[in-house]
Amino acid sequence: MIREESVAPDLNRSSPAVAASVLGVSKRFGKTGVLENINFQVSEGETLVLLGASGSGKTTILRIIAGLEQPNSGKVILHGKDVTELPARERGVGVIFQSYALFPKMSVERNIGYGLKIRHRKRKEIREAVETLLELVQLQEHRNKYPSQLSGGQQQRVAIARTLAYKPEVLLFDEPFGALDAQTRGHLRREIKALLRKVNVPAIFITHDQEEALELGDRIAVVNLGHIEQIGTPYEVYTNPATEYVATFLGAANLLPGVIRGDRIEVGTAVIPFSADAHKFRDGQSVKLVFRPEDVSLTREGDLPAGHSCIANGIVEEKSFVGAYERVNVRIDLSDSGACETNETPFYLTTETPESHSSKPIIATRPKPEAGAVSLNVGDRAAVGISSFTVLAVPPSK
Repeated sequence: MIREESVAPDLNRSSPAVAASVLGVSKRFGKTGVLENINFQVSEGETLVLLGASGSGKTTILRIIAGLEQPNSGKVILHGKDVTELPARERGVGVIFQSYALFPKMSVERNIGYGLKIRHRKRKEIREAVETLLELVQLQEHRNKYPSQLSGGQQQRVAIARTLAYKPEVLLFDEPFGALDAQTRGHLRREIKALLRKVNVPAIFITHDQEEALELGDRIAVVNLGHIEQIGTPYEVYTNPATEYVATFLGAANLLPGVIRGDRIEVGTAVIPFSADAHKFRDGQSVKLVFRPEDVSLTREGDLPAGHSCIANGIVEEKSFVGAYERVNVRIDLSDSGACETNETPFYLTTETPESHSSKPIIATRPKPEAGAVSLNVGDRAAVGISSFTVLAVPPSK
């Protein structure tokens, strides 16, 4: 039994200090707006990932923080100091690019110590720093090798060590794993995350890779067309997307049309209980029901697990084995009034929902044990339920 005081919050524990702030930053190139009113903060020791598609503006944000671009408006504050007008070399920022820019004719240890050498540090200081960093990035045995003799992951670690040598106050990573194969990327992500925990330096990553963002970030800022659509922890952004763009860009998502009816949502001929955020919507408002593939349950008999609400019957159109799980594509019939009529699952009938007579494709994922226990084949009819969902308001038509 857990005692209440053992889980009580520590009210005396202070929040980490803010290391970097981007305040109201906007940027235009000619007449084209690239960024508009960008605002966020990064705390000491925190890793923030800027996630977005190509052309979303995330690289421009990074370049403005680094001092490689000037904003048209707004400020960049680093450790309480306004650095908006300072040149890059005076900001104390370390930038690690996708191209590692290692010196090909220098050994690993000389590459790492180069930044200290041009800053006229003493030889003993350089030697001690290089030794510490070689151990930190686990490249002691490769100290005398040249970049051409290293793997892509090893080169990346050299680039990080070289940047850490002059003790930057903030680390910026510009798509650092883009040139690596999938297996190396995954391994290096875990290494870099552990490394950042050790050095406790605030870091900002930019990437278009959703899996990378979820694994690396303490928080994720989803950037779209020069705006930040949502910022929060990976769990918050993935589980409760604030917009349709966030829902569909960060992982796979299913979207179904619905209408708010008091503390329920009409989806086709089904009515799903909805009370947690019902106060945010008006009765009769058109909405979209958003749910992840792993939140979908499929059954032939209609006996859905406890806590799952039925939405429709459907036909299995495709299935594929994807390692740890099975992916199933199902086309559901939102007008099927005979869906999931069981005693366990709340289910009601209605005919007022827009698009109630249309069919919709959805994606479900089933872990191997579940897929093995109840086999579903293409052409099979299945009842479809969901365990959790997010509701988004439908913006008014322009």
